[in-house]
Amino acid sequence: MPVSLTPHRRRLVLLAALALVAIVVAWRHASGGAPAGGAPVAVAPLRPRTRAATRPGAAAAPPIVVDVVGAVRRPGLYRLRRGARVADAVARAGGLTRRAERTAVNLAAPVADGQQVLVAARGTVVGAGGAGVGGAPTGGPVSLSTASAEQLDTLPGVGPVTAQKIVSYREQHGPFTAVAQLDAISGIGPARLDELKGLVVP
Repeated sequence: MPVSLTPHRRRLVLLAALALVAIVVAWRHASGGAPAGGAPVAVAPLRPRTRAATRPGAAAAPPIVVDVVGAVRRPGLYRLRRGARVADAVARAGGLTRRAERTAVNLAAPVADGQQVLVAARGTVVGAGGAGVGGAPTGGPVSLSTASAEQLDTLPGVGPVTAQKIVSYREQHGPFTAVAQLDAISGIGPARLDELKGLVVP
C-alpha cells in the first residue's frame, strides 16, 4: 500500500530535488566545461590579416645613370629608375634655365643607361655627334639611342614601321654602340646603312 505524503513532506522532497540539481550545475560550472579526459581547449584571438611582405630575394631593377649637361641648373650625373623619361632627368638636374631652347626638348622621350642628355641653349649649334634632349638633333646627326620614333621617321628610307623597330630594338638590347647594329633590324640592309652614314650616330 503506497505511503501518502502530506503537503508538508511533498514540499521538503521538492526542495531537496531542487538543491540536488543546483549542486550538479554548480559542479559542472566549476569544472569549466572541459571535455572528459582532457584540459580546456585554448582559442587564440583572431587578428586582422596584414599585407604580405615582399618576397625575399625579389630585388628591384637596378637604376640607370645619365649625364645631364647644357642649359640646366645643376648639370651632372644622376641615377634614375628604369623607364624614366627626359623630364625626370631634367627635373633631377634642377630644371631648364632661361637660356634653354625649349622647342628642342622632348621631355617625353625615354632615357637609357649611359646616355648624355644635352639641353641646348638658344642659338647654340651642337656639333657632329651631339644631340639635344631626347635625341633631337640641333645641327648634328640623329642619336639612335635617344631619338624618338618620330625623329627617326625623318631619316631617308626609314618609315614609321622601321622607326618603331629601331626603338623596340634598343629597348630590348640597350643603347646602340655602333651604327652597324642597324643591320640586325629587318628592313635595313647594307644599301640603307650607306644612306644613313653621317646622318646617325650610336
